[in-house]
Amino acid sequence: MNAPVFLSVVIPMYNEEEVIEATYRRLTEALKPIGETYELVFVNDGSRDATAKIVRRLGEADGRVRMIDFSRNFGHQIAVTAGMDYASGRVVVLIDADLQDPPELIPEMIARWREGYDVVYGKRIARRGESYFKKLTAAAFYRLLRSMTSVNIPVDTGDFRLMDRKVCDALSSMREQSRFIRGMVSWAGFRQTSVEYVRDERFAGETKYPLRKMFRLSMDAITSFSTKPLKIAGVLGFFMSAVGFIYLLFVLYQRIFTDSTTPGWASMVVISLLFHGITLSLLGVLGEYIGRIYEETRRRPLYLVADKLNFGDGEATAGAPPADAQGFDEDNAPSRPTVGTGRRMP
Repeated sequence: MNAPVFLSVVIPMYNEEEVIEATYRRLTEALKPIGETYELVFVNDGSRDATAKIVRRLGEADGRVRMIDFSRNFGHQIAVTAGMDYASGRVVVLIDADLQDPPELIPEMIARWREGYDVVYGKRIARRGESYFKKLTAAAFYRLLRSMTSVNIPVDTGDFRLMDRKVCDALSSMREQSRFIRGMVSWAGFRQTSVEYVRDERFAGETKYPLRKMFRLSMDAITSFSTKPLKIAGVLGFFMSAVGFIYLLFVLYQRIFTDSTTPGWASMVVISLLFHGITLSLLGVLGEYIGRIYEETRRRPLYLVADKLNFGDGEATAGAPPADAQGFDEDNAPSRPTVGTGRRMP
């Protein structure tokens, strides 16, 4: 069994062979001055390159390096969830492997935690190496999400953050399929604060969040924390019906009380296409919510673990994953134990 540690750092990975060794060096150098025990929990999200082999080699030389190896790619937010499930530290830090978020900020986060905050998240004041389009769409998304939800999700933030043990336990108890971690942290509450930093460009390799995945994450965020799209669909449907009824009265008036008729079918075709397009869009919004309901009713595990590195056999710490994360029947599974959440170290 692994001994309890003070700090767990969760690092999700997907085809990051070019940066893993640099990430390990930066993290160990940044954590050394803290003077506390720590573990580095790497989560291999179905990488197809040498990522897992490199982490395994690091783990053979350093027992603080631990790895969860998925059976396939389950996605970034699921990888972060698995890391939190297995993390055993009194505080847990989430950071990506690409070194865009600086590990050197972790000591400052811990200092704010010692002041009494349960969540310390990184707030980006600038983003280097990203296109104007990426910056514009990211800023627009965060502000749109904030306006549509009742949860106060901070703008210009990612998953880079420190969380107290009790916050991590609270998130691990939420097993929803469509996950938006930063929104879930905000929903959980607790005392939260920020530390500002300039986000660097990737150390090496290519982004693992192209436009398609960013759009998918945006849809997960909006549908997980807001029902306003459904309300907007209802209002728009009522408006369409009202416009259609008024137009019907106009056509009847022309037919009964005047000799004029509507020349041609062009206007009718345009109106038909417009209304049918809006109708199909509304059905798409409904389909997004229905699809998420379907995903939840299947009750499949969030992820499957093919292998683990440097985790003790039979370990049953507070960081152990809930039974449903392994595919067991949660109704018959033992309850998940907890550890102390004391904040200030002696």
